[in-house]
Amino acid sequence: MTSDAGAASPSPRATLAIDAGQSGVKLRHADASGARDWAAPGIRTDLPLLPQLAGVIERASAGGRRADVVGIGVSGLTADQADARFLLAAAAPLGATALHLAHDSITAYLGALGDERGVVVAAGTGVVTLAVGATEVARVDGWGNLIGDAGSGYWLGRAALDAVMRHHDGRGRATVLSGIVRADFPDLESAYIELQGDPARVRRIASYARPVIAAADDDAVAGAIVSAAGRELAASALAGLRRVGQADVASPRVRGVGGLFGGAALGRAFEPAVRASLPDADVRIGEAHPLDGAAALSGVAPSSALAAHIASAHARLSSS
Repeated sequence: MTSDAGAASPSPRATLAIDAGQSGVKLRHADASGARDWAAPGIRTDLPLLPQLAGVIERASAGGRRADVVGIGVSGLTADQADARFLLAAAAPLGATALHLAHDSITAYLGALGDERGVVVAAGTGVVTLAVGATEVARVDGWGNLIGDAGSGYWLGRAALDAVMRHHDGRGRATVLSGIVRADFPDLESAYIELQGDPARVRRIASYARPVIAAADDDAVAGAIVSAAGRELAASALAGLRRVGQADVASPRVRGVGGLFGGAALGRAFEPAVRASLPDADVRIGEAHPLDGAAALSGVAPSSALAAHIASAHARLSSS
């Protein structure tokens, strides 16, 4: 992603941080009076992102809210959609003079490790892993529910539905997950038809992830699904560390963040899977917030390995 270098804005008096994910959009407005967080409906990664993000920004300006700097982390962002100048124009009602835009793997990383080296696994409806070394940045997975997102909320929900249908057919073991799914689909054999026709099917399927994690300690089928998810997420973390030359350092930093890690069972599966290959790894779960990372985009140094992955736009300030 390239940087649109304009005149530097003055020291920010107010900021708007946005974490745009598929399950929901989180926002934080901070100024001299304090900070306020709120939420909005999630974005659709199968639709153009820029109009959706412009709408989020415009709604955030309601009530005369002002912000000098806007920082945005977004799921599914590609280089051709990283148009910070377009979004800065949408932020005109806020009075914004600078806008910084990045994939949510970048903001998740900044929120967890700042500019230190290591790897961050951000797991929600989808999952993306980012590793940062001295000069290299490696993204692992985050390839969406059709061809990736191994160990994500969608992945867990899909595995739960598969297990329920296997038991229904006589191909698999009994599981408490059957009762959970039947509450939504009394006629299990119609579930696949209803889900295929639901535009929100990704979020709907991912909604089963939390019940799976909650049942993991008491249900063998749910436990096996969560253990497999932990191994998938650990494999992504290890791959990232190897690619940036951090797998062989002393106590490599590994962080698991995002809503999916709110269920303790997933952390208990993830940490030993990491330590099986890296016994001395510094593994920590849930010690970050992506909004912190979105707010930190403006402070990333040009010398940082992350700088090339942030799109920025600045308003041209009048000299008169």
